[in-house]
Amino acid sequence: MNRVVITGSGTINPLGNNVEETLTSMGEGRCGIGPLNIPDVDRLSIKIGAQVKGYDQTAHFNQQQISLYDRFTQFALIAAREAVNESGLQFDGELSEFSGVVLGTAAGGMSTVENNYRAVYSEGKNRVHPFVVPKLMSNAATSHISMEFSLKGPTFTVSTACASSNHAIGLAFQMVRSGMAPAMIAGGSEAMLTFGGIKAWEGLRVMSNDACRPFSRSRSGMAQGEGAGVFVLESYNNAVSRGANILAEIIGFSMNADASDIVVPSKIGAAKSITGALKDARIDSDNIGYINAHGTGTKANDKTECAAIWEVFGAHTKNLMVSSTKSMHGHLIGGTGAVELLACIMALRDGIIAPTIGYESFDQECELDVVPNYARNSHVECVISNAFAFGGMNAVLVLKSV
Repeated sequence: MNRVVITGSGTINPLGNNVEETLTSMGEGRCGIGPLNIPDVDRLSIKIGAQVKGYDQTAHFNQQQISLYDRFTQFALIAAREAVNESGLQFDGELSEFSGVVLGTAAGGMSTVENNYRAVYSEGKNRVHPFVVPKLMSNAATSHISMEFSLKGPTFTVSTACASSNHAIGLAFQMVRSGMAPAMIAGGSEAMLTFGGIKAWEGLRVMSNDACRPFSRSRSGMAQGEGAGVFVLESYNNAVSRGANILAEIIGFSMNADASDIVVPSKIGAAKSITGALKDARIDSDNIGYINAHGTGTKANDKTECAAIWEVFGAHTKNLMVSSTKSMHGHLIGGTGAVELLACIMALRDGIIAPTIGYESFDQECELDVVPNYARNSHVECVISNAFAFGGMNAVLVLKSV
């Protein structure tokens, strides 16, 4: 069994257009949530979200590529380029032949779907672009990354709502650990901030109309975001032999299903997934110093996740730091776990614990050290990233410093 390490990271999200900007924003507790700038926003009840700032697609892609790449694919490619560049890996020979890509997304090409619905139903057009299907399909981003870097190994897309990224990274981790692939590109991407996408989420009545305040008694729901996070995973031995800069080691992964309700979270399912990840990592719960929580800011999710943490960690819960960076970058749905993994790496590598901003008042159903409002300097050896999705899909990762 191979040890698996992360040697490259890339992102574009509401807190920054690369990893450096993102980590600076997290460390300073900046908020990327604000008024939405999309067509027909006046028809929405929810008018806030976390959009990527200052994005110019022509700075990254030519016109032919733009005609083929949905916004979520563009985000994924930008993040992948940064990650591969940081890793220093050259994908050729056997590395090209057997390495692959696993990406998570919940909705795929939502912008393409919406734009073409408008063209057909609102503008009365009878034809659409011949590449609408390959542009909107959920595996588009995965396929284009595979083609850009000539990766011919295991390559597929995972779609498990809010747990998509953690599932993708976890599956890639298992492939490298088992020897199925020498290296993998993994992460997630989402671009659901369209009129239709937001209107659909409005219907669930889980959205806040002013801010995302996870774990606070005054919390009123989630704020939707967009963006991507992508990582390069490879064996520890290979990374050391080529003198790579190791960001962190992935040591455990667990996934399970609640099998109970399509939207209501389960303490039992969440606790089982955390316990499974610790068992896979072969460490005791007392070794964990920080948890990046799923922490959506909804009444049901936050109290359920807190109960699950207490169930697993018992008295050690009082020693844990547990924060939700969704308070800053919003909920990126299928891309959220990947961006949140950056906060885990920052905790391990830099000793900076990202805060839960917007925290206003204590909720006794969320009795945790949520690192309220300001980042904290603290040394941690092992961390956890939680992802608990609609449909009862749970995926938990355990990382350690190297």
